[in-house]
Amino acid sequence: MRIFVLMENTARPGSGCASEHGLSLLLEYEGHRLLFDTGASPLFLRNASLLGVDAERVEAAALSHGHYDHGGGLPAYLMRGEAPVYVQAAAFVRRGSLRQNGEMAEIGLDPGLRDAPRLRLLAGNREILPGALLFADVGREMPLPAANAVLFREEGGALVPDDFRDEQHLLLRAEGKAVLVTGCAHRGIGNIVRRARELAGRELTAVVGGFHLSNPRTGKCEPEETMRAVLACLREGETRCYTGHCTGQAAMAHLAAALPGRVFPLQAGSVIEI
Repeated sequence: MRIFVLMENTARPGSGCASEHGLSLLLEYEGHRLLFDTGASPLFLRNASLLGVDAERVEAAALSHGHYDHGGGLPAYLMRGEAPVYVQAAAFVRRGSLRQNGEMAEIGLDPGLRDAPRLRLLAGNREILPGALLFADVGREMPLPAANAVLFREEGGALVPDDFRDEQHLLLRAEGKAVLVTGCAHRGIGNIVRRARELAGRELTAVVGGFHLSNPRTGKCEPEETMRAVLACLREGETRCYTGHCTGQAAMAHLAAALPGRVFPLQAGSVIEI
C-alpha cells in the first residue's frame, strides 16, 4: 500500500512540490487508486504530476468534510477525469470560523457544486471500492477538539455551532492491513480511531491525516486531559501515526515523545509505504 501526499502544510525539501494549508492524499492498494481530499486549491494536481501520479486517473475520490482546505481544489478536479466524488450531503451548507477580531470568515465549499454530475452525496457509511469504507457514524465518548468552539454551520438561515455531521473518514482493509485516513478529526481522533477499530475488527496498522490537536490561534496543544485520552487510545497496539495539517507542531512533538518510533510527519511530495 502506498500513499502519495499531494498536499500538506509543508513540503518535503527537494521535492519541488508546493505547500498550502490543506490536505490531499492519493492511495494505491491492490491495484486500486483512490483520491482523498483536494487541498485548498488546484495545486495538488501540480504536485501529483511532480510525483509521477495522475490524480485524474483514479477509480474514486472522497472529501472528508466541507471545509475549503480539504475541498478547495474540487472545482478544478471536477473539470478533469471521470471518477465519482463521494461526499456527505451535509458538506455543502455555509460554514464559518470566528476570528479573534470578531469577524466570521467563510470557510465552506461552494454550494453550487452540490449538483455537479460526478458528486455522489451520502447520508452515512458506504464502501466505495473493494476494501475502502467511508464511515461517518462516530461516537463522542472521548473529548472533541477545543478549537471546534469557533467553527459554525448554517442551519435555518442562522449560523450555529458546527456538529460536523458532514465529516467522514476512510478505512482501508487490504493487503492484511487496516489503515485509517482522516481529514481534520473534528469529531475527535480518539473517537474516530475507536470506531475504525470496531469496523476493522482488529488493531489499526496506521492512522494517516490530520488529528486536530492544536489551537490554530495559539499553536498550543489541546488541553492536557484531551492529550492524555488521545495518547491512551493510540498506545493500544503498535499503530503508526502519519500526521500533520491541523495536528500542530507542538502536538506532534508531544505525540512523538510519548510514542517513540511511531509518529511521522506528513509533507507534500512524500510517499508513504505501509
